[in-house]
Amino acid sequence: MNGRSSYRFEQTETSPEHIAQYATFLSSAFPETHKYSVAYVGWQYRLNPNGPVVGFDAWADDELVSHYVTLPVAYAIDGEMTRGLLSLNTATHPNHRGKDLFTELASNTYELGRDLGYRFVIGVANENSTHGFLERLGFRLISPLDVRVGCGTFRTTSASSCRLAAAWNEETLHWRLGNPSGTYTRRGRELYAEAGRFGIRAVVALDKQVRDDDAKRIPFAPLKVWIGIDRQLRTRGIFVDLPRRMRPSPLNCILRDLRGDLPTFEKGDVRFGLIDFDAY
Repeated sequence: MNGRSSYRFEQTETSPEHIAQYATFLSSAFPETHKYSVAYVGWQYRLNPNGPVVGFDAWADDELVSHYVTLPVAYAIDGEMTRGLLSLNTATHPNHRGKDLFTELASNTYELGRDLGYRFVIGVANENSTHGFLERLGFRLISPLDVRVGCGTFRTTSASSCRLAAAWNEETLHWRLGNPSGTYTRRGRELYAEAGRFGIRAVVALDKQVRDDDAKRIPFAPLKVWIGIDRQLRTRGIFVDLPRRMRPSPLNCILRDLRGDLPTFEKGDVRFGLIDFDAY
């Protein structure tokens, strides 16, 4: 096949049949993650209280060869509730790479998102993909995510002190912690997920009102890692800022304005943590 004209581009569907197909496709693309079960993809794509995913697929005859979705999210921008999209799952079959399929899928997705009333797309890109998002898809770099590792406690202030912050409520938080691939615990104001390394707990969120059936209480949390952006974050204990050269894959927070009417956000304007994307 030569060129994108040889492919059929269709909006992502959320029927049980399509969910099963996406789960198989993503599991094949990312076998090391072990999380793309039918239950997980269905939870992400269909059950989000903010709405089903917005995305596009590329097909070669009846074969799914490329896939990209964004997840509806609620944010407060300068105190005003706003609908946005979180850039999420993307994969292309090895035999169909190098044909700019992702660019086509992303452009179609963002046009559809704008037509549906979403104002922006926010996401996290690794070192390899950041350049493409910035140079080819119109994103702007907000900041690399900070990483702090150590023992002690974290504190922060109300999200109202930030110009751009995710707006979680009881319903969306209950859905988020219903992640079929995740197990969450809490102590005091800190919500954790297992980081998968040496018993380290990842601090998913702070100061969230979590139901007892969403995260069990634990008496002690040893070594912790916090990843995100928050100029109001404070620590008590012994923590170090992990240098970028020591991170397995440095992550960057990026944003694209879909309507051209958003202010410019700097790092100090934004609160963005692990709960706001799909790392855990």
